[in-house]
Amino acid sequence: MALDNDFEEQAQSGIAEATETEFPPDYKVILYNDDYTTKEFVVEVLEIVFHKSKADAIEIMESVHNTGKGIAGIYTYDIAVTRATLTVQLARQKGFPLRCEAEPC
Repeated sequence: MALDNDFEEQAQSGIAEATETEFPPDYKVILYNDDYTTKEFVVEVLEIVFHKSKADAIEIMESVHNTGKGIAGIYTYDIAVTRATLTVQLARQKGFPLRCEAEPC
């Protein structure tokens, strides 16, 4: 019986050690202000690409407009780069020079 308990404790200890995971680093997606991209387009991108509510999108857009940049969201690397790339592609399709980048937090 003692052998079974020792084995059980070791197994549980090993499982606990094996299941400890490290989370990937977060990246923030930053929108930068320019003199050509419309406020309406920035709000639309924030709603569609970043799934922000209208109120949140307007707040972020105002931050971009007033301070020169704003955080659209914080994601893992792949998601951040994908959303930043999609934002720039949509902006170029509409003829806007909007700058959007993913940076480590």
